Amino acid sequence: MERGGVKALIAILVILIIVAGAVLVYKITKDKENTQVIANEDQTKIANNEETKEEKEVQIFKGNDRPIAVMIDNHSSAWPQAGLNNAYMVYEIIVEGGETRLMALFKGANIEKIGPVRSARHYFIDYAMENDAIYTHFGQSPQAQSDIKKYDIDDINGIAEDGTTFWRVKDKSVPHNAVTSNEKLLQSAKNKNYKTTSTKESVLNYVTDEVNLESGQGAITVTIPHSTLQTVKYVYDEEKKVYVRYARNKEQTDWETEEPVTTKNIIITFCDNYTLKDSENKGRQGLKNIGTFDGYYITNGKAIKIKCEKTSREEQTVYKDLEGNEIKVNDGNTFVNICPKDVNVVIEAPEVQDLESQENENVVE
Repeated sequence: MERGGVKALIAILVILIIVAGAVLVYKITKDKENTQVIANEDQTKIANNEETKEEKEVQIFKGNDRPIAVMIDNHSSAWPQAGLNNAYMVYEIIVEGGETRLMALFKGANIEKIGPVRSARHYFIDYAMENDAIYTHFGQSPQAQSDIKKYDIDDINGIAEDGTTFWRVKDKSVPHNAVTSNEKLLQSAKNKNYKTTSTKESVLNYVTDEVNLESGQGAITVTIPHSTLQTVKYVYDEEKKVYVRYARNKEQTDWETEEPVTTKNIIITFCDNYTLKDSENKGRQGLKNIGTFDGYYITNGKAIKIKCEKTSREEQTVYKDLEGNEIKVNDGNTFVNICPKDVNVVIEAPEVQDLESQENENVVE
């Protein structure tokens, strides 16, 4: 082969080697890019899954912060109260004189003002125990004092504190003006060596999917006469899907924000109270709350009848439908109204009643 032909052949081989190298480099680069794209997609999927998981987590009862239960004054001179909208549950039960008192439960909240705080009553301790809550009060009845000792309750009593956990405000009169905060209560609990975390499950069976009680009766207004003195009314706000609370025909508002007091869920339990026979003769009450009792679960404008089962003072109340299944409860705050069996609770859907009234007016006799 002539010298010119050899040179041409070598040139062709060099070109082929360069092309093959370029193709190999391109392929390697492309594979890396594809691998990175797949990795990014996987990370996105993981992130989306985590986000979905977080979104589906129950929000009203998340975390391991131990609940703190605070006795809230419900005398008209104590209105408005502070902190009720930040509680995950609020129990309302009758006390002496036909008044009711509230016990608000907070979990992981940071509320600068809670109150007015009032004294303990022994049957509220049952609901503090079933929530594994630190029980906060300002004073106590003799029965409450005895039960706090008997059941070894972790309690914070404002009368026995050093003057920093509670303080009195000037815009309300004694005894309706003692207030506190979650920060102060938590510090007091730590000082007393109380545990401040809890793994106890919630009393209510919260779910993240919306509960609409399709088979329930209409419940746009709910009226609960705890006594001749204290009647509570809840009015459904269809846009916000919560109930606005009224007491003695007055809309309840928050002391600090002036916003209406609202609740996502309402539970009514019918169990009788009775007057204690003691030496003080102050008309203090007892509560027959151990056993199975009728009640209602109300949410999103509907109500169903339920059974409320409590087997002992320490055990959690279980709320079941009439088929015996534990009810599912919307992820949101709950007011539990415990009232006598013989009261006339009225649950209404006014738009249905208005339609029936119009039809009746058209009837010619």
